[in-house]
Amino acid sequence: ERTVAKLEGGHSAYVFSSGMAGIDAVFRLLRPGDHVVLSEAVYGGVFRLSTQLLVHFGLEFSFVDTSTPDFVRTALRPNTKMIYIETPANPTLSVTDIAAISKLAGERNLSVAVDNTFLSPYLQRPIELGAHIVVHSMTKYLNGHSDSTGGAVVLTRPEDAEKIYFIQRSAGTGLSPMDCFLVSRGIKTLAVRMLQHNANGIIVARHLDAHPKVRKVFYPGLPSHPQHEVARRQQKGPGAMLSFDVGSLEAARRFLNHVKLCSLAESLGGVETLISLPAMMTHASMPKEFQDRVGITEGLVRLSVGIEDVEDIIADLDQALLYV
Repeated sequence: ERTVAKLEGGHSAYVFSSGMAGIDAVFRLLRPGDHVVLSEAVYGGVFRLSTQLLVHFGLEFSFVDTSTPDFVRTALRPNTKMIYIETPANPTLSVTDIAAISKLAGERNLSVAVDNTFLSPYLQRPIELGAHIVVHSMTKYLNGHSDSTGGAVVLTRPEDAEKIYFIQRSAGTGLSPMDCFLVSRGIKTLAVRMLQHNANGIIVARHLDAHPKVRKVFYPGLPSHPQHEVARRQQKGPGAMLSFDVGSLEAARRFLNHVKLCSLAESLGGVETLISLPAMMTHASMPKEFQDRVGITEGLVRLSVGIEDVEDIIADLDQALLYV
């Protein structure tokens, strides 16, 4: 916990049995009747937790394109208490200007929580940009080896830390000793892994962007990305997460059925390249109309670029794209 707090520059941190357990704890800081503004392209588990569970305990949620601060301002209500951001968002890679949202929140004395899973503290430090709370699925980059699950909540305010600690103890959602060991081991190689992830991600994104079978690539490191300049300001690098559209569900299935090096999995952030179909996997709990609203098409493929030789990754993607 001390290590994660230092990595993010926070006052303290608490670790949980999963990323979702940590996120649930963050929402438990609120009271019945409170309102939260969330990034609309949020992880499917957060969408399910908020719309199918926490609403029954009196919390209210609005899903907004947080990449446009004016949309966030319009969504605020008298009972709004928190703005919850995923940046880059899963799986659209939409980027939110953390400093701009933090400034907006400061005008209303609102808490800002940021999910930093996609970049890790090596590539982005939300607290330095004004966030009050940072959450991680440590299952991903912090662990980095796809052999452990865990979550972390990093706090900047002692009063929030006291509450999160009480929630962790009361709900019995703390991280097991073995998982603490595994994540601690993973963090020791975080810097060297993220350097290779980031370098490979840039090369793979550029390659796919020029591929005739790919309709569009969503990656903050490409100049075509709508928030490219925001990403350059607040991120140390664009990272290794990207999504690309192959046009249809059938095309996506053919592609996924023919990858050899890449592994089909809902997870991400491991040393190996992982691939998924968000509409049918991570975001299956979202209604089709909401998927369409945020840009999660049936042909959208999410890629977590690993640290293998980048030419091997590209060769595997190219041979699988022959079937699209």
